[in-house]
Amino acid sequence: MALAAPCSRSVLLVKHKYLCSFRKTCVLFSTNDTCLADQRKPPSKTFRTKCHKKPPWTEDRSWEERLADVVTPLWRLGYEEQLELKQSHQLKILSQLSRHLEDDFQSPSSLPARGEPSFPVLSILPSPVRDGYRNKSSFSVNRGADGNPKTVGFYVGTARQGNIVCVSGDHLLNMPEKHTLVARCYQDFIRLSPLEPCLLFHTGGHWREVTVRTNREGHTMAIVYFHPQTLNPEEVAVHKAHLVDYFTRGPGSVCQLDSLFFQESHMTRCTHEESPYQLLHGRPHIYEEVLGFKFRISADAFFQVNQPAAEVLYGTVRDLCVPNTEEGGGRTKVGSTLLDVCCGTGAIGITTSPRVDRVIGIELIEQAVEDARHNAAFNDALNCEFVPGKAEAVLPGLMSQLSSTGGGLTAVVNPARAGLHHRVVRALRNQPSIRRLVYVSCKPDGEAMRNFRELCCVPGVQTKLTGEAFSPTLAVPVDMFPHTPHCELVLLFER
Repeated sequence: MALAAPCSRSVLLVKHKYLCSFRKTCVLFSTNDTCLADQRKPPSKTFRTKCHKKPPWTEDRSWEERLADVVTPLWRLGYEEQLELKQSHQLKILSQLSRHLEDDFQSPSSLPARGEPSFPVLSILPSPVRDGYRNKSSFSVNRGADGNPKTVGFYVGTARQGNIVCVSGDHLLNMPEKHTLVARCYQDFIRLSPLEPCLLFHTGGHWREVTVRTNREGHTMAIVYFHPQTLNPEEVAVHKAHLVDYFTRGPGSVCQLDSLFFQESHMTRCTHEESPYQLLHGRPHIYEEVLGFKFRISADAFFQVNQPAAEVLYGTVRDLCVPNTEEGGGRTKVGSTLLDVCCGTGAIGITTSPRVDRVIGIELIEQAVEDARHNAAFNDALNCEFVPGKAEAVLPGLMSQLSSTGGGLTAVVNPARAGLHHRVVRALRNQPSIRRLVYVSCKPDGEAMRNFRELCCVPGVQTKLTGEAFSPTLAVPVDMFPHTPHCELVLLFER
């Protein structure tokens, strides 16, 4: 369905809605890796008071428009307007950080007037691709607008209010055609299946969401999630065989899947270690290229959802971590080490590896560590090593080893929305060898703000933050998610 062009009044309403949406904590769609069904904390009373009034066109919107307003709230605006709004919001967040630091240090004379960041903020870097950019999408299963419980798409509404409707995402500007094709085929398959969908775990049913991953070359991976309930392994095997047959020889073969995975679990979310992903068809991985390096992507591996913008992001992070001062490229420092915390599949460390002597990555998910090690070997990045485990458990011991090695030490952290554990911040802060730290945040006005303040506050025995304080010296917003309110913020801290 084609969405109508907005009138000027609609544009103003969307701008107002956009500004309100930054504070909304119950958004049903994450721009990272979760699907619309993931529920967030309910909105605060302040937010409900400010945003309780629905725009006059709310009730006249189609289901497609309602979904677009949830998933891609800025779809009615031109891209330059989107960038202006995001830039303005990042400046507001960074001004807030400056005010916090002013209060923490109690030295207002050294800072600019309130309302302005105390350090340079570059203009937001645009995404090279604006439409159909997502390389990973998770489609839920629930009742559609026509009442059919076997509808595959995205949620409009909330479980709390009991008004969830599942709507097809075919019209969404950030959704590639290949993803919606797989979703449509999966919907056809489960409607042919005698098994019911699993809408709520306690009410039974089996078929759950499907995740689709693609790369720049068009290779496609699909992961089907399934609740076995009381079925025995032999009964489950029959339905897995039907699924394979549908996508390899039946109508679903139009999707040309390179990989088909199946995960059965009694839990809402689980890791590969808790319930292994079963490869039913094709190859176990797809590959993606970033800044001339190739990365292996497993079924549950984290990878930025916008590959062209990921190149912009990782190039920015690399230049801030280790500025390349030599003509023609190559290493900048001799004896330098990059500490990559929350490294995922190793993208930041590997793309930066030619400029340093050593890269040490830390990552919680073991499968991601395996991918990172493979990626390093595949790209001949022999100076990279990756350590599995919680950063708060691994980092303190690792710091004692690094303190005796000498040479320059730079840290980069790229945590989830929850930010860094306080023990991780303490270990980084109390390591005097770290003179430069780059923080990549997808939600700088959330828990990351606490991290920023801990990195920069006055040393104190009570807080156990005894090391020299960092100072923010440069901020670079990067638009990873066109048509949504979100972007990545890269912050450089130095001592």
